[in-house]
Amino acid sequence: QDFKDLRALCLSQGLLFEDATFPAHISSIGPTLLPEEKLRHIQWKRPTELQRNPHLIMDGVSRFDIMQGEIGDCWMLAALGSLTLRKQFLENVLPKDQGFQDDYAGIFHFRFWQYGEWVDVVIDDRLPLLNGRYLFVHPRTSNEFWPSLLEKAYAKLRGSYQNLNGGYLSDALVDFTGGVQVQFSLKDPPPDLDEILKAADNSRCLMGCSTSGQSSRNIELRNGIVQGHAYTVTGAVKIPYKNGWKNIIRIWNPWGHGEWKGPWSDDSPQWDRVEPKYRENLLRNKDDGEFWMSYENFQEQFSWLYICNNTP
Repeated sequence: QDFKDLRALCLSQGLLFEDATFPAHISSIGPTLLPEEKLRHIQWKRPTELQRNPHLIMDGVSRFDIMQGEIGDCWMLAALGSLTLRKQFLENVLPKDQGFQDDYAGIFHFRFWQYGEWVDVVIDDRLPLLNGRYLFVHPRTSNEFWPSLLEKAYAKLRGSYQNLNGGYLSDALVDFTGGVQVQFSLKDPPPDLDEILKAADNSRCLMGCSTSGQSSRNIELRNGIVQGHAYTVTGAVKIPYKNGWKNIIRIWNPWGHGEWKGPWSDDSPQWDRVEPKYRENLLRNKDDGEFWMSYENFQEQFSWLYICNNTP
């Protein structure tokens, strides 16, 4: 499907695009993702029907725009969270030639790397709702729709929303970059893990990590970490602490809430011993799903680290 041709045709006819290849129908959701009772009550609505003034992007693209919905696609959203930090990759996936303001015709497109080339995926902007609530990714800001539409395009690429329910963070990192990914077991980590992480952060790699456990269950431990879940690694720094230095790592949960409660978490006493200039620069004390932790706790709580870039 050619995005520009289809949009021009819709604009000339004064119609909003309806995508017959990924219709507003149960087949696009998948037959067993939800109980039949729920599937029957799904409504499909365009952002223009939901909001008076919808935008594709507001104030730039950020991981904090994303909040996971009713589907187990944390593996894809963790990769997406990392993508938002790397503008050189993001512009490939999220083309700038579209929006709700100019030439709006209910049609959008996104690009993903598949089998050695970039594939342009065209969608209409009808989103599935259940009882007036977003079924899948919902925007933190009510009128910003890039996360929901990008997720829909990725669901179309994979055949249905149901096919996003469980997957590999490493696959999504490659699909968003066309890059090369490496993974490290944190149960048997390389001795220079701190150097690897700092180098990866400095070379603007995409990074994610995952916990062991069943992704279908999503059990939240008392320490705030979710089992069988994927997270984004959003930073790795070395800061002066007490009389020496401390390596800490920053992690984001695609739920958009739910954080680590141990040492170096938002309210932890460790931050009281850090110089104010570092603390103010690094600590965002909000329930936004993002938190810091020590390397020791990181290795205890997580099982895999994923790093992806253009080249190995």
